[in-house]
Amino acid sequence: MRILVTGGAGFIGSAVVRLAIARGHQVVNLDALTYAACLDNVASVASDPGYAFEHADIRDRAALDRILAAHQPDAVMHLAAESHVDRSIDGPGAFIDTNVTGTYHLLEAARKYWAAQGRPAGFRFHHISTDEVFGSLPADPSVKFTEDTPYDPRSPYSASKAASDHLVRAWHETYGLPVVLTNCSNNYGPYHFPEKLVPVIILNALAGKALPVYGDGSNIRDWLYVEDHADALLLVLERGTIGRSYNIGGENERTNLQLVRTLCAILDEKRPKPAGSHADQITFVTDRPGHDARYAIDPARIRAELGWRPSVTVEQGLERTVQWYLDNEGWWRPLQARKGVGERLGTQG
Repeated sequence: MRILVTGGAGFIGSAVVRLAIARGHQVVNLDALTYAACLDNVASVASDPGYAFEHADIRDRAALDRILAAHQPDAVMHLAAESHVDRSIDGPGAFIDTNVTGTYHLLEAARKYWAAQGRPAGFRFHHISTDEVFGSLPADPSVKFTEDTPYDPRSPYSASKAASDHLVRAWHETYGLPVVLTNCSNNYGPYHFPEKLVPVIILNALAGKALPVYGDGSNIRDWLYVEDHADALLLVLERGTIGRSYNIGGENERTNLQLVRTLCAILDEKRPKPAGSHADQITFVTDRPGHDARYAIDPARIRAELGWRPSVTVEQGLERTVQWYLDNEGWWRPLQARKGVGERLGTQG
């Protein structure tokens, strides 16, 4: 299968690219190379004969038409997005422009291409989204997001992703475009851009800096190892039912404070301090505006219909992640110099 992956130089997109190539697919990586992208993420497959890179923006319709016509993919996996909630609070315009308008242009380009190809039954447009579109959950562990949970986005980021989800469904219902959708829980793992919680904690701990935890650290997230996520995404692309959405969860709920303490314990073992614990660096900071209390996914549909479950616990995945950052300073060190990385963002409200 030849797959056009948008955002393939990003965190989740690059995991998809690496896995797809490893499984023998051909991949066209379309990426605008904005601040959070890094071609080093796909360096391991860049010389593979099945890999091609296109430097383009999903907001550029002419470029999309050209790339689709030139490469003639069998499927589109749409991961290109502005994704950092804190940045969306400070500058929502870029999120609306890329996540909403960009998705519209990609849908229209895909629809034109699909029609020109004779509307092949095997074509797929896989839209990758987030559980944040569902809003916030109560503390009751029996209540989780399902595919039927009403949308209730609370941040500019999640609102922009909710809008893009609605566009994809509308293009399926109105034009018959064969789509599948997925909504995932919080990802972590190798190549995670160093402005997100897990890499921030790892790298701040190594540097002897404060480990910032929003509020009292009680916010709960369901953590999904990025390589498990990539596996699920390819499975949905290949076997998911057209027009259907699938929630992909890690089945690993933890409070932010629990997660940070777990990271500190792993670091204490792998890179111990001369005295004390890395947990001594934990610092509680003012919560961000509109911070959802809890996310948790009920993965019953993808488990029942496609037989998928995550392969690692959060403790196993975090151990692998910490080791990867310890082994790959040459990857993360240059990224820390990019604008906004390491700064407190998202305080406007």
